[in-house]
Amino acid sequence: MYRKRKLNDYLTSFSSLRFPYVKKYPKNIHRYETFIGIGGNVGDVKRRFEQLFIILQKEKRIELLRTSLILKNPPFGYKQQDDFLNAIIVLKTSMQARRFLSYLLHLEKRFGRKRSFANAPRTLDLDIIFFDNRTVQTEALQLPHPHWYKRESVVIPLVEVL
Repeated sequence: MYRKRKLNDYLTSFSSLRFPYVKKYPKNIHRYETFIGIGGNVGDVKRRFEQLFIILQKEKRIELLRTSLILKNPPFGYKQQDDFLNAIIVLKTSMQARRFLSYLLHLEKRFGRKRSFANAPRTLDLDIIFFDNRTVQTEALQLPHPHWYKRESVVIPLVEVL
């Protein structure tokens, strides 16, 4: 069950048992702290977020620490699509940044993500916002995520987990 709160004319927040979430007794056995932006606007996105939460909790190479509330917001870029749901997940991982990116891309595919064009509708989008305060600039990976600070879909949930 989700509690809904209208923030303004175009932003709405949702909360449940897992969003927001804070782990009470973190083990801190993994090396790298990372902030992941999650989003989607195709199908039952809230249910998909719940399933993702469970998968991440079961993954041995990850310790899920915190999640934000879920934010419903309008799309940017390609605007002829449904509103998005977005949240932030904070976790620790033993995977290096490039390996972790591969893992996230695998999860997107597992949840039915198809890449048709830039800013297209999607079942699940997983973006590394920050990875252990590192800066990386390659074709495949840019850290921190470019333009994160310009997007309400990142900044508002991020405030919840800092």
